[in-house]
Order: sequence, then structure tokens, then C-alpha cells
Amino acid sequence: MDLIVRRADIASPGARDVEVVERKGLGHPDTICDGVAERICVRLCRHYLERFGQVLHHNVDKVLLVGGSATPVFGGGEVTAPIEIYLGGRATDEYRGERIPIHDIAVEACREWLRTHLRGLDADRHVRIMSRLRPGSGDLVRLFGRTAGTPLANDTACGTGFAPLTDLEAVVLEVERRLNHADTRRSHPAIGEDVKVMGVRRGGRIDLTIGCAFVSGRVRDADDYGQAKHAARELALAAARRVSPMDVTAVVNAADDLAAGEVFLTVTGTSAEAGDDGEAGRGNRASGLMTPYRPMTLEAVAGKNPVTHVGKLYNILAGQIAAALVDIPGVVGAECLMVSQIGRPVSDPQIVDVRLACDEPASATALHRSVRELIRRSLDRIADLRDALLHDVGESLTGI
Repeated sequence: MDLIVRRADIASPGARDVEVVERKGLGHPDTICDGVAERICVRLCRHYLERFGQVLHHNVDKVLLVGGSATPVFGGGEVTAPIEIYLGGRATDEYRGERIPIHDIAVEACREWLRTHLRGLDADRHVRIMSRLRPGSGDLVRLFGRTAGTPLANDTACGTGFAPLTDLEAVVLEVERRLNHADTRRSHPAIGEDVKVMGVRRGGRIDLTIGCAFVSGRVRDADDYGQAKHAARELALAAARRVSPMDVTAVVNAADDLAAGEVFLTVTGTSAEAGDDGEAGRGNRASGLMTPYRPMTLEAVAGKNPVTHVGKLYNILAGQIAAALVDIPGVVGAECLMVSQIGRPVSDPQIVDVRLACDEPASATALHRSVRELIRRSLDRIADLRDALLHDVGESLTGI
């Protein structure tokens, strides 16, 4: 591993005059695709482990959602054409003479994720699921097969991470999570899962623009809709104040025209019901956010196998390393970039580039030693990250 450690005045977005951050919530079509891809990956891994004692080659990070049609009305409405979800990617469908029901596993995993996270959607009636999974190419399958004891990177890719969160990043993350929290669903059932938060900070002021789907069957009329919007705004502001002292404003569904009856009303709680499409990898990064003022990659983290795919492992690990680096005395900001090389051990990156911002003097030698030890420990425990990703709680690690 070639390690580069640089003392640098990281231009943290929090120190800039302007900052922009976005997060797409659970019911956004792009996040649906990410969630479905990751659930399929987990279910395939579990099946492979139960049947063969090992995870077999797969990458199921190509999910496409084609929106349906719906006619929401106050107090009701119906879905008139189903959402279509296409499951693409590669998965081992035969091993040691045994056929593996990859399509059945993928389709059921997709329905399972939809039932778990989208309470207003009927995963049987409102959705058509088409599995188009295929076996992987021979060379990549053989490379994966050489991973016994030492997983080898199946791609040349990079991952990035940063820490700590700025005020705006923390606010955007907290606001979406509060609006999609189980307690909120119980106390405010009109709020759907399709929530998108765009945060803009100018100096010490944060302005939030929130897109929030409301469930038509839970909203009686225009006045009730207005009250539901007000409640969502108050929830958002309260969540923001919990994590930041900055002045925060919030607008919910800025394009609404109540007088004309033009409002963000949905039958199911997601815009996917009526023409809004989605694709895996187009939404939140592994940080859970889209942060154009931060280092990012375009890797679709969700759905990639958790054993050898560095596009998944390094993006998550780089964020964890950055978070650990800011615990070193004197380090106040960290960025980490990790690059793999196909065929090289996953635990031995081609290069790790670390940039640190410090608030007190420290010798380059001492800092380099501390960083190297921390990164080495993290890489030695990369199998623990794989194990965490095999549990449903691991979905949060992918930014979903």
C-alpha cells in the first residue's frame, strides 16, 4: 500500500460562503432502486452461504424503475398503471451442478424491500418486477474464485470519504430521517416516504427546499393538505435545530398552487407511481448525501458484492477511516481517497491518499505513523465490514 499523508488546509464546505447539499429519501425512485439492489445482494449472499458455505460471484447494481400512472384525489385515488422495476446485473446461477434460483430470490427480495419501506404501496398489485440477471463473464468469475482466504479486487476503482459533517450536511441528513422516521409515520400518516431535501447555506443561514409526497387517502381536502404541509415544515425545522445553531428556513413543496389544485399528492407516498423514474447509483453516495463541494465518486455502492467489489467497500471504508482520523488529537478535518487495482488483494490498495486539516502543530512523521496504523487496522478488519453488510442494518452503510 502506497500511503500519502498531507497536512493541508482543507477548504471545508462549512468555511465557504455558499454550500449545497442534497438527500433523496426512502421513497424517491432512485433510492428505491438502491434499496432494492442492496436487498437483492444481501439475499443472494445469504443463499450462497447457506447452500455452499461461501459468497459466489455477483453484482446486482443495475436496477431501473419505470414510473407508472395514478390518479390521486383528496380522500382516495387509485394506481392505474403499475410501476415497472427491471433487475439487472450478474449473479452465479449454477454451482457444482446445482441450479440457483437467482430470479426467484431477486424478485422476492425486491418485493420484500418495497413492503418493508413503502407502506402505501401494494408490492403485488402496484408493481411489475422483471428479473434480467445473467451469469458473470468467465474471466471475472474465475478471478472471484481465486479469492479463497484473500479476496482480490474485481475492479480498478476508487472510493472517497470525508469527516466531519458540516452543519448543512448534518441538517439535511437529520431532516430527511425525521420525516421518514417510524414515529413520524405514526403521528403524521399523510406524509409519504418520497422526501427530497435540498439545502443551501449562505453564510450562517440555511434554506431548505423539501419535496414531500403526501398520501391522498390520508388528506381530506385542500385545507387538510395545508395543515399537513405545515406539520411537515415544523418537523423539519425542529430536526434542524437539534443538530445546528444556524438560522434555518424551510419551504415544503414550493411548486404547489393550492388555489389551482396543483399539489404533491400521491396514492402510494412515492412519485414512482406516476411517471417519475429511478436508477441505482443516481442518488445518495455512501455518506447518505450528495455533496458537490466534497470529493465523490460515481460508483453505485448498493448491489455490489461485499467481498471483492472495491466500488462498494472502498467508498464505505474511506468514510469510516475519515471519521476515525478526526479522533486523532489535533485533526479537525479529513479526506480519504482509496484506489484499487484489479486482481490485487482488497486489503492492499494501490494507493491511499489522506488529507488532514489540523488545529495544532504535529510532526509529519508522528502524524504519518498514526494514520498508517489506523488505516492498516481498518484494512485488516475489512472482513468485518463484509459481515455487517450481510445484515439488513448494513443498508445504512450504503447511504440508503
